[in-house]
Amino acid sequence: MPTSAIPSDTRAGAPGVAAPATRTRVAELLDQARARTLLLVHPLSERDATVQHDPLMSPIVWDLGHIAHFEELWLVRHLDGPVSFGEMPGIFNPFDHPRATRGALQLPSLDDTRALLDAVRARVLDRLACVDFASEHPLLRDGYVYRMVLQHEYQHGETMLQTLQLKTGAPYAPEHARALPAAPVAPATTWDGMARFDGGQVVVGTDDRSAAYDNERPAHVVRMSPFLIDRAPVRVGEYRAFMDDGGYERRALWTDAGWAWREESGARAPKYWERVGGEWQRRSFGALGALDDMHPVVHVCFHEAEAYARWAEKRLPTEMEWEVAAGWDAPLGRMRAFPWGDGPPTMEHANLDQLSFGTAPVGAYPLNVSPLGCYGMVGDVWEWTASDFLPYPGFEAFPYREYSEVFYGSDYKVLRGGSWATRPGAIRNSFRNWDYPMRRQIFSGFRCALDD
Repeated sequence: MPTSAIPSDTRAGAPGVAAPATRTRVAELLDQARARTLLLVHPLSERDATVQHDPLMSPIVWDLGHIAHFEELWLVRHLDGPVSFGEMPGIFNPFDHPRATRGALQLPSLDDTRALLDAVRARVLDRLACVDFASEHPLLRDGYVYRMVLQHEYQHGETMLQTLQLKTGAPYAPEHARALPAAPVAPATTWDGMARFDGGQVVVGTDDRSAAYDNERPAHVVRMSPFLIDRAPVRVGEYRAFMDDGGYERRALWTDAGWAWREESGARAPKYWERVGGEWQRRSFGALGALDDMHPVVHVCFHEAEAYARWAEKRLPTEMEWEVAAGWDAPLGRMRAFPWGDGPPTMEHANLDQLSFGTAPVGAYPLNVSPLGCYGMVGDVWEWTASDFLPYPGFEAFPYREYSEVFYGSDYKVLRGGSWATRPGAIRNSFRNWDYPMRRQIFSGFRCALDD
């Protein structure tokens, strides 16, 4: 059924529409985003900020410079006339300079990069004073372009945390870390087993143009077959059982591509796990610590998730199954913006917003439950799905092809739900992340599904 045929009372997107934009609110959000970015980099030495810690990730100053130039491109230059993403200047254009090459660039110092961020922000605020959010221009209407730039900075904050997790040498000492709930409110067994979706017609995606990215649109109807899905993401203790049963050595559990990755990488455990005195421990931001069996497993790639699912006699969910499990409200016949409802995330809803600097035990956020009865579908870990990153029917690139369209295809797998390192303004049930199936530096986990 085409999007235009979706009945008005079941169209997706309306619940996730952002609050109306005002100059004051936009300025506050820009200030809050920058304060968080600077908080994350404040403990870093000049070397930590400018060296490339791993070919997978950029030097931190590259991310900061890219944030500044992206903001200038869209919130200053765009207001003087149309711009294209290809106009991103010089060394900060990600397509001209892939990640593995950025450490060899003549990058500015950390102090010079902070000065660039400040200078661009001053120009942005000057232009904000005369912006018309009632404009018919699709980028200005409802302040969309400002939310796009905010989400871009939020996402680079998570990227920088991936880099800092890879950093060797002295441990990264985060400031203002937030304490997590010590233990689940409900018994651990509450989240055992699987939830069932009975099948039927649902609306996925969104028509929202106040905050959603182009790859989340348009809202469209799909008919889903019945399926089962884990009530909780796979936990450390469950993943240990897979390892103890020879999961990494049993060729039959792996696809050809997965086994080739395992052989080449030499992986025998999730990334950052280390044997210490015969026991597995996990390195987090340079410091070793004990593993907690009740936490979601994190830093596993798609191939590992797929092998575990086969070992458990299950499979990975498709991204449509994931979205339905996360938010389909059958009595209302529409998708919720978040598992708990349409209200935006708070500290009580989910482990988001970066300052926990790690996952929480499953069950620690009792409000984080979907209508289907699935826990933790937003926050803690991004969840791998079985789906390739492909456009929805009726997709239109907006405002630039380089955000989504150039990545569509079978090279990438879709992840859903955000992680502890995701800011609340950059996640919703409809949000689609994507990465190569061998990537493990991302804060990724998974849950399993079954046909029913």
